[in-house]
Amino acid sequence: MIAGILKEPQQESRVSLLPEGVSQLIKKGHTIVVESGAGAKASASDSDYEKAGATISSAESVVAASEVILCIHQPSIPIPSSKVLIGMYQPLFHQEQMSKWAGEGLTVFSLDMLPRTTRAQSMDVLSSQANIAGYKAVLVAANNYPRYFPMFMTAAGSITPAKVLILGAGVAGLQAIATAKRLGAVVEVFDTRPAVKEEVMSLGAKFVEVEGAADASKAGGYAVEQTEEYKQKQQQRISESIAKADIVITTAQIPGKKAPVLITEAMINNMRNGSVIVDIAAATGGNTPFTRDGEIVIHNGVQIIGSGNLPSTMSSDASKLYGKNILNFLQLLTTKEGALQLNWEDDLVKGSCITHGGEVVHDRVKQLIS
Repeated sequence: MIAGILKEPQQESRVSLLPEGVSQLIKKGHTIVVESGAGAKASASDSDYEKAGATISSAESVVAASEVILCIHQPSIPIPSSKVLIGMYQPLFHQEQMSKWAGEGLTVFSLDMLPRTTRAQSMDVLSSQANIAGYKAVLVAANNYPRYFPMFMTAAGSITPAKVLILGAGVAGLQAIATAKRLGAVVEVFDTRPAVKEEVMSLGAKFVEVEGAADASKAGGYAVEQTEEYKQKQQQRISESIAKADIVITTAQIPGKKAPVLITEAMINNMRNGSVIVDIAAATGGNTPFTRDGEIVIHNGVQIIGSGNLPSTMSSDASKLYGKNILNFLQLLTTKEGALQLNWEDDLVKGSCITHGGEVVHDRVKQLIS
């Protein structure tokens, strides 16, 4: 197999595969071509890739030479037909691009659509990157919060610990809990899934319960749409907790839909001056009405930080973990001899494939287009 690694868009600091990952593929007999400067923002120079055995070339040459092209985001240059493209393309939000790629004859695998099964855990890019997002969200909050996180008792007086509210106890939320606790904060957590209560409490946080949530047991670990009655109860409980919170970390997203607005203007108006909201769901609209991805909006003295791509701020480790996910996924697409072989009998290969053979083949994406 000949695999190419493309440089990401300007706003992205990660790279699909670091030199250490390239070295592993080359030892298995694969050939790797890397666009010049692809790993620069992730602390990987062209010479590092060359030492690992890769060839450095222009983007056009990488695309022309490769069977498989690795690019986290949509490539900025045209990709010829018959190529295999692997990344995180959010196909439920970008149906037009998926249709375009299908028409161009590309085979596209979007790893954010990988079935979330036990066998897929080693390839789960959403979890590996969400872990980083949850950790970094708390650090961003701490850097912008004008007060201490932990309790301090000094000769000049005592400082009470910061109160942190985390909305959503998925991978990002759980890591945010752990990080906030390490920094000495008092943490409360809200999630629509009662099943996560035990995990939340095991990390030392208080779980805010709201009765009557829709069953999310078959949603693959994601949140699901709730009834209007539940949403009203939910807003009341969240409102009570937010009024006491100094820091709010929001992580609630629903695949293929705009992020739910969990924090209303009225709730923000009840927060004390200097409080901070870090909205990880900013890339899909955000959990507040004022969230703007990549920006800090100040409303009534509260900083609302739209942070939809926090993994990019930890480019080296984020790339390392993403690269390990890629390496594990590529094992499903290649033979022991190193040849490219797409096994459509494999549920992970089939479940993450969006376009193939000139058409959109993923059921959920196909339903949105039709």
